[in-house]
Amino acid sequence: MRQANEETVIDINYNDLSLEQLKEINKKSAAAIADFENRQKKEAIQKATEIAKAAGFASLEDMLAAQPAKQKAEPKYRHPENSELTWSGRGRKPGWIAEALESGKSLDDFAI
Repeated sequence: MRQANEETVIDINYNDLSLEQLKEINKKSAAAIADFENRQKKEAIQKATEIAKAAGFASLEDMLAAQPAKQKAEPKYRHPENSELTWSGRGRKPGWIAEALESGKSLDDFAI
């Protein structure tokens, strides 16, 4: 088996190899993949850190902490008997809305 640089493709007839050889290839490939992914992550973090500093942040962590929190959608619908049960109209319908719609009511019946 010959070694290859990043541009060379190795053509191996895997059917000619023993189980031990195949396991060794598998082990070395998994290690090489993990090493490659770690290098990519480090490079990405380094680039993101440089961008954060160029934008005036002391660190990448400071930039990430400065992100505005997701705003919770205001409720548009309220349960008629339990005012604590509300729904914004986004996402999956709560059970009480689904049941009411099946029984013939409309969303307008629950509008706030």
